[in-house]
Amino acid sequence: MSSYVKNLVKQARWASYKLADLSAQEKDAALKNMARAILKNKRFILSENAKDLVKANKKGLKKSFIERLALNDERLKEMSLSLKEIASLKHPLGQEISKTSRPNGIQLSKVRVPIGVVLIIYEARPNVTSDCTGLLFKTSNVGILRGGADAEHTNKAIAKALRQGLLKSKIDFPAFFIVEKPGHGIVDELLQQSEYIDLVIPRGGESLIRKVVETSNIPVIKHYKGVCHIFIDDSADIKKSLRICVNAKAQRPSVCNAVETILVHKKIAGKFLPLLKKEFDKAGVSMRLDKRALKILPGLKKAEKEDWSTEYLDLIVSVKIVEGLEEAIEHINTYGSHHTESILTKNQANARRFTKGVDSACCFVNMSTRFSDGFQFGLGAEIGISTDKLHARGPMGLEELTTYKWIGRGSGQIRI
Repeated sequence: MSSYVKNLVKQARWASYKLADLSAQEKDAALKNMARAILKNKRFILSENAKDLVKANKKGLKKSFIERLALNDERLKEMSLSLKEIASLKHPLGQEISKTSRPNGIQLSKVRVPIGVVLIIYEARPNVTSDCTGLLFKTSNVGILRGGADAEHTNKAIAKALRQGLLKSKIDFPAFFIVEKPGHGIVDELLQQSEYIDLVIPRGGESLIRKVVETSNIPVIKHYKGVCHIFIDDSADIKKSLRICVNAKAQRPSVCNAVETILVHKKIAGKFLPLLKKEFDKAGVSMRLDKRALKILPGLKKAEKEDWSTEYLDLIVSVKIVEGLEEAIEHINTYGSHHTESILTKNQANARRFTKGVDSACCFVNMSTRFSDGFQFGLGAEIGISTDKLHARGPMGLEELTTYKWIGRGSGQIRI
């Protein structure tokens, strides 16, 4: 282990014990100061972000990547508001999950406590720096944050603002750490520090997440990609369905909760698909169609088998006509990534069957997949979206950043 990594992880472990001593009131006040510091340092953060954008454009990085990297006044306001929202939420630490009395008089309770030290590895989305710091801080977890090199200036600027907020709150120890030393070797070293780091959460593309899972000897919470679906049932409201599909694909196509595949019931495909194409043409969305859909919309690009499992992160969507609900569920469970799916229907029995039968972290009825988001769920922000099934699933907020301990109270009992 290099001296840099050794010093970093030891400091983080020490800071986690210090952070646990802060009161709920102290943490909420600090979060509000951090929110104000983001806006106070707006010009500085945007100027540093501009440096990263120039570098990204020179490198010829993908448009979707640059869109995630870019900050503006509105996004900074959202980052500030997110920290305020986190401050307003109920503190989960110390909550009694369950309580029982044993026949021998011992009282047992299960209580929420911090996880400890959490390593966040992420790519181009600078709001992760503030969102994750806020959630981890509120739950008395210390974050070690390693952002991508393409967002280096932006992440440092945001971290500087957050530290100003902490200092204004008279918190004079490091409550989070930014990994500033370059090189992939540092990440590989950190992923071996199970003695000091309790959890790893990678946020980024599939290749990054798979590399982290393969390298880490620390538990990892992950989602590889967001292949999200919308199924248009034969009873769906056509006008509402068109609006939802356009929103789910075009409002922000570069994020993991954007829809990638639209499944259409055969009974309404002839009416619905020409209307959908008209709306998608306005939004600049290109469609890739299965054989049956091509008969209705000839001349468009044919969907290949790999399209059904592709996360485009772009203004591209695949479309398939299905026989009905059961085929839609089968398709989603076969090709989806267990992230977010939505059914558009007036049939409540079909809605119940869909939400029960689809094996995904989030199952929606008559709404856009874009609502699969911690802020939209009222969590203040999200540390990530998990498609795992153990510990956490879906958008992860404060409760998902806790574990528990058992507390026993006796009156002198001994085991016989």
